[in-house]
Amino acid sequence: MEEKDFIPYSSYKSLSIVEMQKRSEKFLHNIQRRRTIRNFSNKPVPVEIIKNCLKAAGTAPSGANRQPWHFSVISDLKTKQEIREAAENEEKKFYGGRAPDEWLEALQPLGTDEHKPFLEIAPYLIVIFSEVHGLDKQGEKINNYYVSESVGIATGILITALHNAGLATLTHTPSPMNFLRTMLNRGKNERAFLILVTGFPADDAKVPSISKKELRDYTTFI
Repeated sequence: MEEKDFIPYSSYKSLSIVEMQKRSEKFLHNIQRRRTIRNFSNKPVPVEIIKNCLKAAGTAPSGANRQPWHFSVISDLKTKQEIREAAENEEKKFYGGRAPDEWLEALQPLGTDEHKPFLEIAPYLIVIFSEVHGLDKQGEKINNYYVSESVGIATGILITALHNAGLATLTHTPSPMNFLRTMLNRGKNERAFLILVTGFPADDAKVPSISKKELRDYTTFI
């Protein structure tokens, strides 16, 4: 890459150390309120909010800037019902014998089972696909790099953006998820990464009584 291919980093905004500390604390307190929920309201959400959050996700770094992700946003009730039916079929197999006892035991405190009404109730399902490889204008294969890492980072930014906008989320991964690629007419070079359910929490929504690890439990300063 030649010098002409670079541009000045003019978007950087310098802040005082005091302001940086305030911002980091404010963000921490905000994101600590985030909880995964399973009880959603069907209250409508303006699509512009979803679009802004998706644009935020699109700023994620990616291997060689390939941006190997695609977001299918579903608000159509019939399609949501079809996704729920297909997902619950897989979940029945999972909870009915496919999953090892150790896995089911780990899930027990969360109260999950094969019933997934949120897939139909929540105003939006965002199905996130990863591009195993890209395609050029001639339809020829282009290698993508660090696909899982790149899509995972974009998904994390999307979850954070939705929370920041005042919405709740749930990451749902029925296994296997092959039906999503067929149902949503995505390319053979794509794989379903997860379903991100989003909307407002139901008035009577409850969350499991769990806690997060302390910083000292997952961090080492050297």
